[in-house]
Amino acid sequence: MRLTIARAGVVVAALAVLGAAWAHGPTRQKVRESIEIDAPQAKVWAVIGNFQDMSWLAGVSKTEGEKGNEIGATRRLTLAPGATVDEELYKYEPEMMSYSYRITAVDVKVLPVTNYSSTLTVSPAPDGKSKLEWAGAFYRGFPNNDPPPELSDEAAVKAVSGLYKAGLEALKKKIESGS
Repeated sequence: MRLTIARAGVVVAALAVLGAAWAHGPTRQKVRESIEIDAPQAKVWAVIGNFQDMSWLAGVSKTEGEKGNEIGATRRLTLAPGATVDEELYKYEPEMMSYSYRITAVDVKVLPVTNYSSTLTVSPAPDGKSKLEWAGAFYRGFPNNDPPPELSDEAAVKAVSGLYKAGLEALKKKIESGS
């Protein structure tokens, strides 16, 4: 009898572990995009290195912020349709031409993500060019199981990847044309 109860306990425990694995909810997604820019690192950093100025990103109509490039600095991006994104700087390394920030408030209808953090880094590339990398990690916009399509992992990755690619392409064009 004791052996049967012990076996039943093992089966129940195994089922509980399997059930938890199936119902774990969202997983952290990552996106990494980069572009080579025909300009020295210092020139690229001069455009992107000020956390308080994100005018280089297409779709941003206004950037307002406090505390410059200090850790804990904040900024509010106003997008062309009027939506806003609030962000906070948590790592700033000008000697490495890199900074990291997190979104503190965004409507998932604007960007279908939660718990988003990102890093921009300028590094050398051959022939005096630069490589700009934009890497982010986040969860989808819907925290529970069975998200609607517009708040799924796929929608979140597609939105962030599209944002990064469009932003990097526009920045390359801006810097290389000198405008």
